[in-house]
Amino acid sequence: MSDLTLYHAAPSRSSVVRWMLEELGRPYEIHLLNLTRGDSRTPEYLAVNPMGKVPALRHGDMIVTEAAAICCYLADRFPDAGLGVPIDDPRRGAYLKWLFFAPSCLEPALLDRMLKRDGAPARMLGWGDLDRVMGVLRDALARGPYLLGDRFTAADIVIGGGLRWAVMAKAIPDDAPEFAAYVRRLSERPAARRAEAKDAELAKQSAA
Repeated sequence: MSDLTLYHAAPSRSSVVRWMLEELGRPYEIHLLNLTRGDSRTPEYLAVNPMGKVPALRHGDMIVTEAAAICCYLADRFPDAGLGVPIDDPRRGAYLKWLFFAPSCLEPALLDRMLKRDGAPARMLGWGDLDRVMGVLRDALARGPYLLGDRFTAADIVIGGGLRWAVMAKAIPDDAPEFAAYVRRLSERPAARRAEAKDAELAKQSAA
């Protein structure tokens, strides 16, 4: 029995954490939630995550929520997997920036575009707009195959998970060369393929 349990729904944002767990190569268990049925709104699950959403990770007696925070925690807790950047490494700042760029900039900018939301002026929003967000990512990926150059990290899982979803949802062009190559490179990772296959099987079971 593993001491790692992912509270998970397939497909959902928690698929990013499942990919992270597959990259770690450590045993973990899945506590599957059916969001349509309202499993995430039960008193039992709200005691785990009061926000009533996935993912949530239980590690022993500790619970961590929010996908980027979970990936950061796992990378730090299991450094042998090589998915994090040590605190005294000069690249730590850039690594943390990209880890949290996804939930703070990429995702809200994508949702603004997809939902055609007309909100406050871009200068008042922490993410500005999608064109600026994608420009920042484009510049970073022009310097290497991954966000930190030649080094694949948890930041690529978090950002890459968002970009893979955006391509599938047609929120960004799937033929944009800067992103198509990056998304393809990440999708070909064995851990990403395993996570995707396992989630596809779970989705079939939930639909049955």
